[in-house]
Amino acid sequence: MSRFGAAAEAVADRLIAVRRELHGAVEVGIDLPGTQQIILRELSDLGLEIAVGAALSSVTAVLRGGLPGPVVLLRGDMDGLPIVEASALDFAATGAAMHACGHDLHMAGLLGAARLLAAQRDELPGTVIFMFQPGEEGHAGARLMLDEGVLDAAGERAVAAYAIHVDSAVPAGQLVVREGAMMASANALRMVVRGSGGHAAFPHLAIDPVPVAAQLILAVQTFAARRLPATDQAVISITRLSSDSEASNILAASVSLEANIRTLSTATLEVVREELPALLRGIAEANGCTLDTTFIASYPVTYNDPAETREVIAVLDELVGADRVIRREAPYMASEDFSYVLEEVPGALVFLGAAAERPVPLHSDDAIFDDGVLGLQATVLAELAWRRLARG
Repeated sequence: MSRFGAAAEAVADRLIAVRRELHGAVEVGIDLPGTQQIILRELSDLGLEIAVGAALSSVTAVLRGGLPGPVVLLRGDMDGLPIVEASALDFAATGAAMHACGHDLHMAGLLGAARLLAAQRDELPGTVIFMFQPGEEGHAGARLMLDEGVLDAAGERAVAAYAIHVDSAVPAGQLVVREGAMMASANALRMVVRGSGGHAAFPHLAIDPVPVAAQLILAVQTFAARRLPATDQAVISITRLSSDSEASNILAASVSLEANIRTLSTATLEVVREELPALLRGIAEANGCTLDTTFIASYPVTYNDPAETREVIAVLDELVGADRVIRREAPYMASEDFSYVLEEVPGALVFLGAAAERPVPLHSDDAIFDDGVLGLQATVLAELAWRRLARG
């Protein structure tokens, strides 16, 4: 039984309204001035210590409880995606961006948690930092907020951090979590294979990099299956491919490729980072070409601290029943920049099912989220913070 159940029901309509406002006012990246203003407005009556970011449109709010205790951080991301919405909802975004990953619910749920906890601040055994973060979708906004001191915003470092990510492909109200790696790391390998251009009628007088690029693509696709253990796999996908040829009768002099790399451990990532470029260079050179490679580091593995996660699971089981708490066997191969926070302090990322009419994958132009889960989302966040503070 949650201490916040009745209060969550009382604020549910407000949370749904602000979520729909945020959904229609979506912004992309780290500069989200309109979104930031909505967040600031919704926090203005709660008596919190509020600061905004310098390098990005973040909002950090601190709630100090009436009783002594540690500091816990709760996070919600704010940015949308450059996707034209096709949902036909009456509050759908009308521009060139949409909240296809549910960040509008993340903000509304975190606002709800702030409201629930603020209403019981006199009994709150410690301090809560509310981290409203832009730039999750590829901009490493969490890293920027860490650089600006979000973990120490209350004057002492947070001892734990929690976040909820909604999922439009999971039945509404189900909670999904696992100990250890929850989501994969995301990195990239950029490649330029160079030959020599020429006339398409005389390929024997040139060194055509296009068929060489085709060999490289096949090598990338088989690398994980043959060079990595089946127990610690990677997902490596070619996501970009272009040549410098401007006409159909011109052989390209160079081809550019990019591979997206998803791994679940540092050891596997190092194997990919060292061995894959060497393999590809060998193939290129065997065909008379050269290959330049650049490794682009991005989000690390999202790692749920095992001890914290066991406590989280106990809380979730109590709140909704063990039959609605899914212990996921395998990590998600998508990535999350909450991983940067979990590298600094122990904590957990939990998924909350929010499928509406039918399951639709995240990042789809017709993704629809059931915002009826917002009361539960706010309750879970508030309860996780309270229980962790109470543990001291």
